[in-house]
Amino acid sequence: MRTVLGALAALLMLSAYAMAAEAEGHIKKVDRDKMMITLDDGKSYKLPGETDMDGIKEGMDIVLAYDKVDGENLVTDMQTSE
Repeated sequence: MRTVLGALAALLMLSAYAMAAEAEGHIKKVDRDKMMITLDDGKSYKLPGETDMDGIKEGMDIVLAYDKVDGENLVTDMQTSE
């Protein structure tokens, strides 16, 4: 039984990891009220609540990891260049 539970837990972790996606581009629009950014490809991403929005500006290069939840792209990690 312990082996079955361990295998199930490993499968769940792998499936969650497989759902993560990456994107990169230039920030075209910043919506500070909704905590959203839009990249130059037109796709929008919701930032986590603890994000310092003062450091995010239009025109910056960005690489981000995100999960799609309920049709919304939720950022899980990001790197920006100044």
